[in-house]
Amino acid sequence: MNSSPELAQKNAPANAPGKADCGLPDSPEITVHALLDQLQKQAAETLRLNATLKHAEAKIQALTFELAHLRHIRFGAKSEALNAEQRDLFQETLAADIAACEAEAEQAAPQPQARAKRERAGRQPLPDHLPRIEHRHEPESCTCNKCGTALVKIGEDVSEQLDVIPAQFIVHRHIRPQYACRSCEMVAAALIPPAVINGGMASVGLLVWLIIGKYLDHLPLYRLEQIAARSGVNLARSTLAEWVGRIGVALQPLADRLAALLLEQDVLHADETPVAQLDPGNGRTRRAYLWAYCSNVLNTGPPIVVFDYQISRAGAHAQNFLAHWKGTLMVDGFGGYKVLFAQGVTELGCLAHARRKYFDLNAAQANAIAQEALARIAALYAIEAQGREMTVEARAQLRQAQSVPLLQSMHDWLLKTRASVAHGGGTAKAIDYSLSRWAALSRYATAGDLPIDNNPVENAIRPIALGKKNWLFTGSERAGKRAAAIQSLLATAKLNGLDPAAWLRETLTRLPTCLNSQIDSLLPLRDHQVKEIPSIE
Repeated sequence: MNSSPELAQKNAPANAPGKADCGLPDSPEITVHALLDQLQKQAAETLRLNATLKHAEAKIQALTFELAHLRHIRFGAKSEALNAEQRDLFQETLAADIAACEAEAEQAAPQPQARAKRERAGRQPLPDHLPRIEHRHEPESCTCNKCGTALVKIGEDVSEQLDVIPAQFIVHRHIRPQYACRSCEMVAAALIPPAVINGGMASVGLLVWLIIGKYLDHLPLYRLEQIAARSGVNLARSTLAEWVGRIGVALQPLADRLAALLLEQDVLHADETPVAQLDPGNGRTRRAYLWAYCSNVLNTGPPIVVFDYQISRAGAHAQNFLAHWKGTLMVDGFGGYKVLFAQGVTELGCLAHARRKYFDLNAAQANAIAQEALARIAALYAIEAQGREMTVEARAQLRQAQSVPLLQSMHDWLLKTRASVAHGGGTAKAIDYSLSRWAALSRYATAGDLPIDNNPVENAIRPIALGKKNWLFTGSERAGKRAAAIQSLLATAKLNGLDPAAWLRETLTRLPTCLNSQIDSLLPLRDHQVKEIPSIE
């Protein structure tokens, strides 16, 4: 028994005088349970707060990435790297300003001063195929101004200047004398040469000028009308439109044949870009799409690009164009192609699209994971640069030896990294895109003739995307299909290193007398040499 005052005070009743009221339960077991319940509630609240915090961080990261991406689209460059024109823009401005300052300094000088010779690279010679007009500058006297002796030619100094003659309109007069036979009472005359537009006043040269201006330089007809008016030539816009329509019909068989040749290849690129189409009933425009299909850049044959104009982005349009075609198709992540892959077409994923996710992520905010992914992808592209000039067999061996191990390492790294990244953020979305399409992204390394990305078809679309700023919209579905056919021929001519204007001139000259069996000889492929046809007949 312990009769100490402290123990007595503890054992005293709750209402006994002298006991402190601490607010705790009388039973120790109840006190322990209460504390455990409180700790569990605090732990649950901590977990909830941590989950809320992680969700908030992921949402902030996603919104930050989206905001930076939208700013990049609105104000920034439209690709990861500046093109040559953009990179040189500052240098061009700087050179022009320096030249202007030098000219102003020369004008302000009180006395003419000899200009200091500037160090500069050697001037490139002017092209040999350009016509030369010689101007001979002889001295005023061929005798010595000191002793009067006749001068002897010991050489000559030749300098060349480049000049340009703006569009010059001329008139061809076709004179057909008529001869009569008095005995037979008949009249003989030369036949009228066949033309693409019979009875029209437009020669081949004018039609070429019109088509190149509209579909290669992307000039609306009203601007071409104004250009002609400056030379005093009245070309009504309705007349120009009529010529465009007839030329489109004449060239359609060539575009159809070009598409048939494209579908004979085993590997294709595909992409699509939106265009505006006039909707007269509603007084506004509607969205249509220009689908592009391009031959494999690693193929040794002539390159081909074909455009297919459709009024929507439905996957049925790709299925119709590629009906009965079974090959390997390089595309981005657009779901419109999924049905094709279920029907036997092999999918290739674009590594440039996967790279773009990490590039945008890192551009929005420095991101170590995105930088690591970019470095790994750069190593894969370095291998492709090394094998660019190799044969298909040698490139396949190179990829098997170097690309396949890097791809496997990257895949393992992506899986490990994804497990530590919060859901919903920009980093998670970039990694998920790569992992969800990994089989298609890495398939190129299984052979030597498969492309690594979809850049070739995007490059083919880019001029049209720029041209949309000029012509704004297509007037009708028929106009869009006509533009797609003509664009296919002109773009293919450029890819094959042909001058589109020279090819078109020859084609429009030969087309009226060309048989169906000879149509392949008119296609703008590098295997068919374009003949020189004088511009003035």
